[in-house]
Amino acid sequence: MQDNQERLQAFLAHAGVASRRASEKIILEGRVSVNGATVTELGTKVGAGDKVCVDGKQVFAEAAKRYVLLNKPVGYVCSMADEKGRPVAADLLKDKYSERLYNVGRLDMFSCGLIIFTNDGDFAKILSHPSAEIEKEYVVDTSLPLPRGLDEDFAKGLRVDGVFYKAKSARELNSHRMAVVLVEGKNREIRRVFESREAAIKRLCRVRIGNININEMAPGESRDLEPFEVQELLDLATTKEL
Repeated sequence: MQDNQERLQAFLAHAGVASRRASEKIILEGRVSVNGATVTELGTKVGAGDKVCVDGKQVFAEAAKRYVLLNKPVGYVCSMADEKGRPVAADLLKDKYSERLYNVGRLDMFSCGLIIFTNDGDFAKILSHPSAEIEKEYVVDTSLPLPRGLDEDFAKGLRVDGVFYKAKSARELNSHRMAVVLVEGKNREIRRVFESREAAIKRLCRVRIGNININEMAPGESRDLEPFEVQELLDLATTKEL
């Protein structure tokens, strides 16, 4: 019986393992088995009666889509596992959620603040696409007074080691604190810009993603996004794509 079958990478995405593209990589790496046999063919199809395992652990099609907001503490990495044995942000959700959730975007180990986890691969793909231009706001605290004009230069755009960085906005909140809004978010962008002006960062925290604010969430605290919040994020992304 071949009814209701779907491609293996689609099944893994629906099961919350990873996005479809990332699931394809997992399959090609030989980490997936179907009914006890390792599968590396992307065209493989599975149905409700098949036993699918990733790294030896059985995965199931999700019963419901989850959208979770976490206030990541400093010291946690944003990956499903860490080869160096460092704490993983997703582990903070395991006691509360039975679904396999993965992060949308990243925060480096030494940064804190908001990050979204989901088992909805399509949602993650839309929000992660560069054309979505979802605003992400950060509050940066420095050990020494901020260099004069750094906020204006960051907003106008500046080049560091051959890479061009430009914030959507940057403004001083006081002599040691700046609010920065990014829409592209290149790897370690804020840290590299501040380091280029010898402005040592004491604390870097993401306080907003699109329409979602950190409010009174404590470090390590998580909550489900409300349906209207999820829809507003999708609307923001869709608007930017038009």
